[in-house]
Amino acid sequence: MNFTLHVWRQDGPEVPGGFETYEARDISEHMSFLEMLDLVNEGLTHDGHEPVAFEHDCREGICGSCGMMINGVPHGPKGMVATCQLHMRSFRDGDEIWIEPWRATAFPVLRDLAVDRGALDRIIDAGGYISVRTGSPQDANALLIRKEDADLAMDAAQCIGCGACVAACPNASAMLFTAAKVSHLGLLPQGQPERYTRVLDMVTQHDREGFGNCTNHGACQEACPKGISVDFIARLNRDLVVSTWKTAGD
Repeated sequence: MNFTLHVWRQDGPEVPGGFETYEARDISEHMSFLEMLDLVNEGLTHDGHEPVAFEHDCREGICGSCGMMINGVPHGPKGMVATCQLHMRSFRDGDEIWIEPWRATAFPVLRDLAVDRGALDRIIDAGGYISVRTGSPQDANALLIRKEDADLAMDAAQCIGCGACVAACPNASAMLFTAAKVSHLGLLPQGQPERYTRVLDMVTQHDREGFGNCTNHGACQEACPKGISVDFIARLNRDLVVSTWKTAGD
């Protein structure tokens, strides 16, 4: 298979960037998208050119670092997969493919397709943890948790922090990410003591980082490689109302 790639090249956050065109030749349909980029980079390096910078780590859809816009869609045309799980058989021979970094003020471009997603880490630092001592480890069966709550907590915990929700949102909101991180702790008994301070602190940090507000477009849910539901945003909003009320009462 042969492809024409239009790849965003940019040396840093303060330097203007632009698209450069490359040919990807003799690509196996069984290659992942990142393996295809590896092959293109081998050719660029061989010819004395700077390879395309992009993030990757596990290449198993777990770490969330491989995110990029492919033909205007976060992670590309196949739903429920990260870029590293996207295979070239999802495209047709001869296709033109446009590849860009995430587009958001809170995600400055470091180089080419790699962006600084440290803003998501700082949201976690603001409250995405349990610091209240909940006792020594117990047998799992000793903690009575409704199956519905356990299942919801697990659904939220699947978030890999890739940032696709931000890239897909017309407001560049990270509310789906924040809601998932708030909910997977707030649904469990261990997370209850800090439930309302957690949501207030994390949403405050979300806004401080420059992410936009959620206006219920639902694009985040469609772009999420783990299929995390916007229902978690509704849950976050309910907890946020309660936390604001509790803060005002104090």
